Amino acid sequence: MKNEKHLTKLNINNLTSLWQEASLCNNSFTTTPLFNYSAIKNMNWPNRLWFNNDLEQEAVLWAKNKVFSDFPNLITSYWDIYGSNANQLLEQNGFVKIFEQIGMSLKINKSFEEKENLKINLISTKDDAIIWSKLFKLSFGYEIHPNIIINTHKNINYYITYYQGKSIGTAITYQTDKVTGIHAIGIIPEGRRKGLANELMKCLLNISIKNKSEYVTLQASDMGRDLYLKLGFNEQFLIKNYKLISNYNNYEL
Repeated sequence: MKNEKHLTKLNINNLTSLWQEASLCNNSFTTTPLFNYSAIKNMNWPNRLWFNNDLEQEAVLWAKNKVFSDFPNLITSYWDIYGSNANQLLEQNGFVKIFEQIGMSLKINKSFEEKENLKINLISTKDDAIIWSKLFKLSFGYEIHPNIIINTHKNINYYITYYQGKSIGTAITYQTDKVTGIHAIGIIPEGRRKGLANELMKCLLNISIKNKSEYVTLQASDMGRDLYLKLGFNEQFLIKNYKLISNYNNYEL
């Protein structure tokens, strides 16, 4: 149980550190006693708010009144690790859950065999950043702006995935201490159902080993869950993601 809590803490720290790093280039990270948030106007990412402890009404109201008036499109991420159902406070204050993720981790102790038909390249130029951004939008339906990528690529690793010589996907790795977080695993529609996400993960896991990481963490959608379980990842906790809906009755998912 103690180790599980420790891994959960490492997972959350890697994710929130990534959001913080991505927003520092715009001076758009803010910390408060109750919550932190990364907010870049007119951009889709990272644009997250998260609470430092389990929810209380005071913290929810402060965030709602002081932050969301300026940044109405922030996503609020709630770590469902307290066993309290306090996330209901968000729902009672006009927030609507838009998606869930599963925090997962893997202790690295072996390398993975890679197939030669898939290659990944670390981006280093503005042209690379533009290509990466386009691939990401095709994969996920929203944008990580090229300016964020090129201004943060020295501390955040952005990879373009190539299959048979054609760019078909994206990935991010971000290291905190002995933990590598894997993020933004995306394959464009025409490259799906070929096992490429699995091969991409093997490449990234091997990179994590070379970087002397002890653990790899990620946040999986329900769709990607089985892939990561087959690679040896363990489930840790749920992340419930919310948006504030000013006119709740007219909102449609």
